[in-house]
Amino acid sequence: KGEYCNPEYSENFTHNALFAGGPTRKAIHEGRALFTPCHFSRIPALFTEKRLPVDVVLIMLSLPDEHGYCSYGVSVDYTKPATESAKVVIAEVSPHMPRTYGESMIHISEIDYIVETDTKPAVLNPPVLSETDEKIGKNISELIDDGDCLQLGIGAVPDAILNFLTDKKDLGIHSEMFSDGVVNLVEKGVINCSKKNFHPGRMVVTFLMGTEKLYKFVNNNPLVEMYPVSYVNNPAVIARNDNMVSVNSALQVDFTGQVVSDTIGYKQYSGTGGQLDFVRGASWSKGGKSILAFSSTAAGGKLSRVVSHIDEGASVTTPRTDTHYIVTEYGIADLKGKSVVDRARALIKIAHPDFREELAKSFFEIYRKAI
Repeated sequence: KGEYCNPEYSENFTHNALFAGGPTRKAIHEGRALFTPCHFSRIPALFTEKRLPVDVVLIMLSLPDEHGYCSYGVSVDYTKPATESAKVVIAEVSPHMPRTYGESMIHISEIDYIVETDTKPAVLNPPVLSETDEKIGKNISELIDDGDCLQLGIGAVPDAILNFLTDKKDLGIHSEMFSDGVVNLVEKGVINCSKKNFHPGRMVVTFLMGTEKLYKFVNNNPLVEMYPVSYVNNPAVIARNDNMVSVNSALQVDFTGQVVSDTIGYKQYSGTGGQLDFVRGASWSKGGKSILAFSSTAAGGKLSRVVSHIDEGASVTTPRTDTHYIVTEYGIADLKGKSVVDRARALIKIAHPDFREELAKSFFEIYRKAI
């Protein structure tokens, strides 16, 4: 909930966020918190290189086993590297934190203080899907083949995609995270990781977020392996998976294929996260595909997400040199290997119909060509 971002604590805490969401976003906009941009894969290095020195780390772990090992459970990502870099380690141990496989263990001898608790991991309920989400999910599903290895982000569009994959076979997972929708496809036999050439038979992930169903599924389940984000999100590691398909969301794309995913103008909206990690990893993969998806409009239909140029102050999350597929509810634009002019034409075709005439005028003004 980010109570430490509340105004009453501004004299006690200065929150330096690596990802902005909810209360953190508001605090950044009001000057009560800071934001440090960084690729998800590189966050551990901020701790290990002492660029963000850690005095005290507060972590949540599973109960120790008979050998004294606790599991980081649903969050290995940069929690493990931060813990290993901290001067003091305080652990909250809970019977509700699942035990996960991979590089997910810490011995009690590495912990300075232990607090026993009955706290449960944070729950993220499945989103309610709109008709637009469903259309985007269906379009993306057409780009996914039997045996592909998937990275799906969080939110409505990833869940919508999963609903259209029930007729697929032998899908795999190498993803920074997954939630309940993936569990449903494992139960149906759609996801089994049998065709993965890298970590075969295993779902590789760095953190998890969902409901109690997800946490019960991963508890003591050797199908799921958790590793630090410096490994899972390393583009060179991702690329070792053949037929890697990454799917991430975006806020805006310009005619040239520059993608904005974490800012709205000068305002920080979220964070770079692992988007470019997986865009590049999937692009380098043999048979790989990188997909960036969004609804065609924002602000209740008042703004087009396909634009002639990105908003002033906005930061580019994925450079145009890395952009492959862009998907909206109106279709799919394949930008790879296309000229700037042909990219703009392809993007206008998947923009909302209400804005296509305006975009066509901008196209002519910029390129002196007709659509």
